[in-house]
Order: sequence, then C-alpha cells, then structure tokens
Amino acid sequence: MTPTAIDLPQVTDKDMSVPKTSFSPTQNKDAAVTKRKIICFSDFDGTIFMQDTGHILFDAHGCGSARRNILDQQIHSGERSFREVSEEMWGSLNVRFEDGFEVMEKTLEIDPDFQVFRKFCVKNDIPFNVISAGLKPVLRKVLDTFLGEEASGHIEIIANEAEITEDGSHWKPIWRHDTELGHDKELSVNEARAEAALTCDDGTIPLIVFIGDGVSDLPAARVADVLFARKGLRLEEYCVKNKIPYIGYDTFADIQKEINNIMMEDERKTKGQGLPARFNPRANMWRRVSSRQAVPNLVAATPSQEERMCLCPEAFSELKTIQQGIPESVAA
Repeated sequence: MTPTAIDLPQVTDKDMSVPKTSFSPTQNKDAAVTKRKIICFSDFDGTIFMQDTGHILFDAHGCGSARRNILDQQIHSGERSFREVSEEMWGSLNVRFEDGFEVMEKTLEIDPDFQVFRKFCVKNDIPFNVISAGLKPVLRKVLDTFLGEEASGHIEIIANEAEITEDGSHWKPIWRHDTELGHDKELSVNEARAEAALTCDDGTIPLIVFIGDGVSDLPAARVADVLFARKGLRLEEYCVKNKIPYIGYDTFADIQKEINNIMMEDERKTKGQGLPARFNPRANMWRRVSSRQAVPNLVAATPSQEERMCLCPEAFSELKTIQQGIPESVAA
C-alpha cells in the first residue's frame, strides 16, 4: 500500500538516541564468538530493498497506482482488512511470473551493505531469515536475481505462498495464517525460536534479532530480543513514542557492527554480568529460561487498537522531510 500522511509527535535527536554499548567491536570484524545461538529475521520491502515489490507489480501490471491508493485508504479507514485488499491487488495482476520481473530489475534498489552483511552471517553461522507479508515466490525470485541462486539459497523466506497460472492471468495468495493479516509475523518468529531451541546443544535459548522499517513490523519486533529500526522511518518513530528499546541503523553495515557488540555483551550476560539495556524486556522471558525443555508454547496476540496500523503491512515506512515535516514515501 502507498503510505498515507499521519500526524506524529515531533521526534528530536535527543529522543532518537539509544543506549550505546561500552564495548568495542572485535578485532576481526568478520568473526565473533558467543555461546548463545543468534538468529536474524528481517523485513523485505523497505528494509533489504528500498522499494515495495508488490507495488511495482501492481502499478505496472495490475490495478495501477490510482486504484491502489483507494484500496490503501480502505485499509486505513478500517473499511476492509489488509488480507481482503491484498487479494484484490494480487488478483488484479495479468502478467506471466517471469515477465513481471523486467520492471522490478530496473526499479528495485538493494541496501548497499546487505551483501557484506549476508556473508558475515554465513561466516558466523547466524541463520538469516526474511519474514514478510508478501508472496514467497516473488521474494525468492528477487533474491535469486539480485544475489544469485547460490547466495539466495542461504536465506530462508517466511512468507505467504501463491497460486499463479502459467499465463499470468490468475494470482492468488495462499495465506500462512487465518487472520486479517494473512501472515502473523509474531507467531512465525515464536515458532522459529522454539524450533531453533531444540537444536541448541547446550540448552540455551536462541537470541532473536529483528530488522525492520515500518510499524507493520511490530508484531515480530515486540517478541525479538534485539530490534533494529531503520533511522527516520515509522518503526523508529513508534519505538521512540512508546519507549520500545531499539537500535537505529542507516545500512546493514551498522547492523553488522552492532551484532559484533551484541555477541560480546551476550557473552558477558551468560557469565552473570547483567542484561544490556538494548534488549527487549518483553522478550527477555525467553532468555531467563534455562533449558530448551522449558520453552513455552506461545501464541500470537491479536493486534491491539493502538497497533491497528499493523493491519496495513509496509504502508507506514515514511520519511519526514526536515524542512516541512511532511511524510515522504521511501519504502512501502
């Protein structure tokens, strides 16, 4: 959906500040050691790529930007659910799967430091997962195209499946969950955490890192141990307003540096030196569990009225211009 201007409290540089680590990055910036397994989850549109994959397809081969704007407003007003509107948008496409990527290759821009960060994760045995409200076949094709199939194969995609006819006349999302969102990111993160805990030989609970940009990422972000929010966008503004611990970033190079620091901080935590302020208190219940047998079976909570913006995934990744304070769409 196309972002819509929403008045938010003024956010000052002082408000945007986050706790700084007292530890320096390791000497070897490509490798670090920690006892706890670290797992990264990242949003796709507006985070790894600066544009929205669905928007590009809808505008070029589907309902068009004008109709998409109307549908976006229906979600914001509560008239229709994200799932219902998304089905109309995807259903408007009339393009063969392969042909739809010509315009995407020309339009999409990848975060300049993502490739280096991906290699860092592979070298340090950190699973990197994409978690998205989009369609898995589309996201996989984009990663295969921009990264190459071998590199793309190291990235797990947690998203909705799809039915797409060979002639491209029928596109239908196959939703992961029976909710208004279609994909409950919070539930997906908790499921992955519990599954990963079973593979931890020493019985520790995995440390969950989430990387995002928009308010729609909150369902997953609120159950992550460490949250990265792209600077100047809606997720950071929401975190500041609601006093949610987070680490701001401009590119994935910032994230790589901080994860090195987190590794060392978490190592100190396992030695009984306390929990760094950067970690999410709500997610800390996982970190207090001493064995994998004790991992609770959590279910995702229904988004509150306060978080109703979450019903419009990727719609709130807006950057406010300094001069006018008017939201400027950067990524959907």
